[in-house]
Amino acid sequence: MEVVSKDNVANLLMQHIPRDLLMGVEEALFAGALRGFKAAEGMHDGHKATVLGQMRHFHMNEAFAEALAVAGGNPTPIKGNAIVVGRVGVFALSRFNISGNIWNNGRRSRTRREMSEANRAVEPLVQPELFEPVQPITAATAFFVAGFSGNKLVSPDSPIGLDIAVPDSRMQSWLFRESLQKFIGRYDIAPIQVDTAFPKLKAGIIKLDGSE
Repeated sequence: MEVVSKDNVANLLMQHIPRDLLMGVEEALFAGALRGFKAAEGMHDGHKATVLGQMRHFHMNEAFAEALAVAGGNPTPIKGNAIVVGRVGVFALSRFNISGNIWNNGRRSRTRREMSEANRAVEPLVQPELFEPVQPITAATAFFVAGFSGNKLVSPDSPIGLDIAVPDSRMQSWLFRESLQKFIGRYDIAPIQVDTAFPKLKAGIIKLDGSE
């Protein structure tokens, strides 16, 4: 069941997000991280970690917006600390960074939590509701999550991991999470059609022993 559920969400992503956009985002986020690192060089050790985090945010936001624009991802304007959001197919796309594999960082943003509410329609792909009608998926949210080591001596200029992730509607767990590089490799295999035709039991016709 776990593998089927994972493939359902993966296939939904593949149906709506072009491979070229993903490859552009991957390149852009690594480039933005490097620019952020260089911008923080020479700062005092007392606040260098803070400066580096801020520079990563700004430069990766700019690079992300550029990659979305090139691929027709319709990014929102860059403004202050606001997160950049792109849109392609049914998906809203955004990003955030984590440090030391602490995945709850994304929940700190009210905007990201509100974006994740759209994934209520995606949740049945992972956990079908027998007594609820399947709703068409007209809006969904995915994030690109760049993971940094949390140690200034270990790869401070580059993420040690970059994932694509689809949260649940409360952004408390992940319906799908996979290395972006591995996910891009899925496009080399013919995608499977997402099956949203889940079985439903009618009231009063639940059979336990072969009789009504």
